[in-house]
This record gives sequence, C-alpha cells and structure tokens, in this order.
Amino acid sequence: MNAKNIMFQGTASTVGKSIIATAFCRIFKQDGYKVAPFKSQNMALNSYITLDGKEMGRAQVVQAEAAGIEPCVEMNPILIKPSSDCSAQIILKGKVFKNMSAVSYDEYKYFFMDIVMESYNKLSSDNDIVVIEGAGSPAEINLRKRDIVNMEIANKVNSPVVLIGDIDKGGVFASIYGTIMLLNETDRKRIKGIIINKFRGDVEILKPGLKMLEDLVNVPVLGVIPYFNLSIDDEDSVTERFNKSSLNNKEINIGVIKLPYMSNFTDFAPLENQKNVNLFYFNKKIDFIPDLVIIPGSKSTISDLKFIRNEGIEDWLKHYYKSGGIIMGICGGYQMLGQKIFDSDKVESNLTEINGLGLLDITTEFIHDKITTRVKAKVLNLENTAIKGLSNTYIEGYEIHMGISKPAGNARPFIQIKSRLKEKSEEIDGYMSSDGKIFGTYIHGIFDTPEFLMKILNVLEINKGLRKISTEIIDYKSFKNSQYDKLALIVRNNININKIYEIIFK
Repeated sequence: MNAKNIMFQGTASTVGKSIIATAFCRIFKQDGYKVAPFKSQNMALNSYITLDGKEMGRAQVVQAEAAGIEPCVEMNPILIKPSSDCSAQIILKGKVFKNMSAVSYDEYKYFFMDIVMESYNKLSSDNDIVVIEGAGSPAEINLRKRDIVNMEIANKVNSPVVLIGDIDKGGVFASIYGTIMLLNETDRKRIKGIIINKFRGDVEILKPGLKMLEDLVNVPVLGVIPYFNLSIDDEDSVTERFNKSSLNNKEINIGVIKLPYMSNFTDFAPLENQKNVNLFYFNKKIDFIPDLVIIPGSKSTISDLKFIRNEGIEDWLKHYYKSGGIIMGICGGYQMLGQKIFDSDKVESNLTEINGLGLLDITTEFIHDKITTRVKAKVLNLENTAIKGLSNTYIEGYEIHMGISKPAGNARPFIQIKSRLKEKSEEIDGYMSSDGKIFGTYIHGIFDTPEFLMKILNVLEINKGLRKISTEIIDYKSFKNSQYDKLALIVRNNININKIYEIIFK
C-alpha cells in the first residue's frame, strides 16, 4: 500500500522548510501514524552515518528522530557536498558516486531521478505518511526542466504542496505571490496551502494582509508560526549559532575555528546546550584565551588549512598552546594538526603534499575510498597528561573521512576502536601529544556520549581550579526529544491541523 504524502516547499532557502517538516514528522507520530521524511536531493556539508555505514544529510536524520524511527539513506538518496565554488562530491544512496561540476551533474538527471523514485517508493510502501521537503525555491524558472527536488517530485508522487514564506526577512507577501505566479499552471495547482513562518508581533495586525493574499492567489493560509528559539540541529552552516564570537561569564569557554568548508558542526550541539559552557566560533585571531580550542571537520582539509595559515590563526594556535592551552582536532581538524598531509593522487587538490600545523606527530595520506562507519571506542589510559580525566571512557560515534593518519614520532595513542559496524576492532583511532594538551580523533558525535562530555568538561574545570561537574550534564538525546515535542506543540497551536489532514487524505 502506498503512503499518503505532503510536501513542504519554500519561497527561498532558510525560510524554515526543514524545521516545519520536522514538526509535522513529530505531530503525525504523536497522532499515531507511521511517518518517514524524504528529500530527494540535499546540498550540505553536515552529514551523518547510518547504522549500515551509509552517508546522508543531517536534516532528514533530525526529521527521522522526530518521527521516532532510525534514519536510512532512502530518506535522502542524493547528498551534494560542495568542495569548491564549482564542484561537489556526489553521495548516491549513501556512497560516493563521483566529484562533479554543476554542468556534469545535470547530464545525469534521468539516472538520478530513477534512484530518487526507487527510494521514495520504498518509504511509501513502509509508512502511512511521507513528509517531503523541497529545496530552495520551486520558482527557479531556469532550473525547472532539470528539477528533481521540487515540483517534479510532487508531480511524480502526486503530492499536495504547502508553501512556506519567511516574514522575518520582510517582503513575505511579494515572495509568496511571486513564487506562485512564476509556476506553470500544473505546478500552481499543486499548492494547497501557505504557511507564514518566523512571525514576531500581533497576528491580528497581519490578518488583513493574509486575506488579501488568499484572494490574490486563491490558496488558503493555513497558519502563522511565531518566531521561536529551540535547540534543533541545523541543516547546514547558514545558522545563527556562528554569530557568537566572544567570551562571556560562563565557567567554561570553548572556541571552534569557523572554517570555510567546516563540516558536521552539529558535533558541538551537546556543548552548546550545557548551562556552564560558552561555545563560540571564530575565523580570525582573537585576543583572549579560551579553555579549549577545537578545529572541526572539513570537506576541504587542504583549503581550510591554508585559510588557517593565511588568517594568522596558525601562529595564534602555537602561541595558545605554549601558553598552556588545550587543542582538539576532529576529522579534518585532526589531520591539520599533524606534520604533513600527503595527496599523491590529488584526491582533494592539485597539491601532492602540504605541511600541517606541526602540533601533533602524525602524518596523513589521502585515499580514494571514503571511510564511512559507525564505531564504538574507548579512550585509553591517559595518566600523566593534562587530560587524564578522560581515561578509560567508552564512546560511540561515526567516521566520515578520506584519509589515513599514522604516528610519526612522539605521538601517543588517544582512542582505540572496539568495533566498526559491530565488527570487533583494536585499531588506534586518534593520537595526542605527550603532555595531552593536543589531541585528535576521526570520530564525529563524540560529545553525544554523556560520560565523555562530562569528563572533558571536568578536565577543563579542574584546569581552571574550579569544582568538578557531576550531575549537571544535560543528556543530549533526552534534550533533543523534549525539543521535538516543544516544536510540535508550537506548530500544532498555530496551524489549522484539520486542514492539513484534509489536504493529505483528500
């Protein structure tokens, strides 16, 4: 039996498609339906590894969590990960397909559409409702013939469309009217409702405009969602979280280098939500000393390493370390900490090698095969180091990388993998300096493990001569679930939910 469906499209990027789709995944789950999210094509550097070792976009992972189901690549069969302004790595059904330009990608449209429909049909056969998310705007008229993510999908799966507009940016009536009027007649008929998102103020003042809009486009406004602040993972790096760039009066200050091609910034969401932690991002030298600096993952490690060097952050990091600072690298950031990065096959750039930051005695060799895996691991015994409090901690996470790092001198093992995709392992994952003040790992999601999170914050507190943290850690998994429930309540209270069901089951 094929599922019912509903598709959320927007007048532009960042209008709230992902978050509204997430809300309805939760609402339909709460109302007793088996629901799954779907987005045929995602462009994002923020990805996730499924239980079977496949890579997909983070937005559909969030939506799957809200729906109470395990994420799978059918929810996002195509993931585009930009590696430069002109090219991107294409992830197809969870595995690397190839690096492509926009022009070459277009030549594969019909092949990709077959993959997309195969994925959708699997979800449709296994669920009651499929919540579909569009991308950007359906009114990009130069792209309509090549569309495999907006109205072409709606037509192929016979889905009603709800159009979302962002009133916070201004011009919401013009953007909604213009979007609808630029569509051809067939596509226009797909739109069954409008949602105004991110509203601040008295909705009574807005109501006359809503009525005029309905008369102009002959489509009902289903609700006005107020502006809200919830801690739910963003789809990509277009996010307000990066606006924080300084110390505050919290006990622990952690700085993350905002790389141009930073990936998987959701690694740091558990830190953001701790009451005693100020997490901030910086992309230039700063004149204060954080308790911890993290170099995050990167889709373009060599390019981002050059950025760190050109902006003077390399010299700042070395001075920070000599002053007693602690530096952590994750994935690409871990690779940058080393002595050398080799790319003999030019997997990532035209350089065959580049000097790393020289802070950790490791070297990295890029390889063609991408490692995508879920892992369970254990921090080793770190006695006589600055981070000895992390000793013997078990962690879970996932790896996404195209490089192999090896010790090159005095590097000390940091983490040992215990299993990859449930197969036993004894491989060393990350290394650290002899004093423990510089360390790295390939494991994403490491702060999601409550014990590791608590222990690293304890290490930072003790280094400052402050009390240890014990029961104050917020369990991130439980916290996320509470945020999904809050999101569902906000949307439910401000939407004509009966009309939504009428649209779906008509």
